[in-house]
Amino acid sequence: MLRKLLPIALVLLALHAEAQTNLSASIDQKAQLLEKKLVEWRRDFHQNPELGNREFKTAEKVASHLKQLGIEVQTGIAHTGVVGLLKGGKPGPVVALRADMDGLPVTERVDVPFKSNVTVDYNGQKTGVMHACGHDTHVAILMGVAEVLAGMKNEIPGTIKFIFQPAEEGAPEGEEGGAKLMVKEGVLENPAVEAIFGLHIDALIEVGKIAYKPGATMAAVDFFSIDVKGKQTHGAYPWSGVDPIVTSSQIIMGLQTIVSRNLNLTQAPAVVTVGAVNGGIRQNIIPESVKMIGTIRTFDEGMHTHVHKRMNEIATNIAESAGASAKVNINVMYPVTFNNEALTAKMIGTLDNVAGKGNVSLIPAKTGAEDFSYFQQKVPGFFFFLGGMPKGKSIEEAAPHHTPDFYVDEGSLVLGVRSLSRLATDYLQMAKTSEVKKAKSK
Repeated sequence: MLRKLLPIALVLLALHAEAQTNLSASIDQKAQLLEKKLVEWRRDFHQNPELGNREFKTAEKVASHLKQLGIEVQTGIAHTGVVGLLKGGKPGPVVALRADMDGLPVTERVDVPFKSNVTVDYNGQKTGVMHACGHDTHVAILMGVAEVLAGMKNEIPGTIKFIFQPAEEGAPEGEEGGAKLMVKEGVLENPAVEAIFGLHIDALIEVGKIAYKPGATMAAVDFFSIDVKGKQTHGAYPWSGVDPIVTSSQIIMGLQTIVSRNLNLTQAPAVVTVGAVNGGIRQNIIPESVKMIGTIRTFDEGMHTHVHKRMNEIATNIAESAGASAKVNINVMYPVTFNNEALTAKMIGTLDNVAGKGNVSLIPAKTGAEDFSYFQQKVPGFFFFLGGMPKGKSIEEAAPHHTPDFYVDEGSLVLGVRSLSRLATDYLQMAKTSEVKKAKSK
């Protein structure tokens, strides 16, 4: 009986391999035909950016597109999140794909026809709004993936969940949001997701290339504030008061010794950055207080705890020595973005096939942060970087993310669609092949 079953199992394996090859070829062809649409979508989102938890128009456009494709749609998840469910024509597991939708409070300087002129009041200051981290490309890419895969749903052995996430850059003060809230509201359940994939455009990696790292890929992030209180006085008579500006400058310099003198950087990198200092209103008045805000990046839990301890010690003791006081508040944000090693090893061949093996490279960990990490805490996940720097440009010439001059080459869009589409379908096909092999072994 076993001898009779073996040839059948081999035929089934051959058929699954052929189906995977045909599906991959179809994906590549359909993705290429979408290039014009991808550019139009991306430019529309770029010209009309929205901040976290306020992505109303973006979400509306995404939901409308998914519904037109016949995909089951849920809206209002984590405020403005959109989730689409595409049930394939064959049984199989559930895989998720994610794109983040929010822009940043950055005033754009790039001279392009689709430049953002949106302005808002943010933290009491008037500022422009810009997709200065490339989330506009992420949304366009995932919309493209949805269109490609919806057109071949009968050949898909499983279910694909499209997650369009708000507030990756952080929710407004006093609000919940982002991946953490999506997970809390059950985005990885009903049906339960088995694995999740995501990408991030990178303005410092050449277009056509892909980069990745197994394990700890991006840092855990915390935000902090330090309130320094002194004694207000006339600027001509500093001895009559306690200067919180001078005290704050000493605290800022002291914080730099945490990374340079208190942490074993051969173990893992770390960063402590003060991003803003606010205090005073007039040239000849020493103010009563100063507030500084900043960020912490770590990869190791022990180092994470030690940074918090030293920040409190340094700030409070320096302030006390000056006759002032300091209050430190640390808001723990996102955990480490951790690529499941087994899943990464399993799927890296797909990226090699899509981009060409010479165009896929292993990179060191990045001290940037991503709330994709909350999805990875619940299910195995793989997060990689898609090149967006124009060919021939050097890293020194390219503007970093979160800056007014941030720019990405739209030639990356098709590769992004092909990559996510193939990761999803290859994963599902591998699961199907594994079932056949198990049947064969019996």
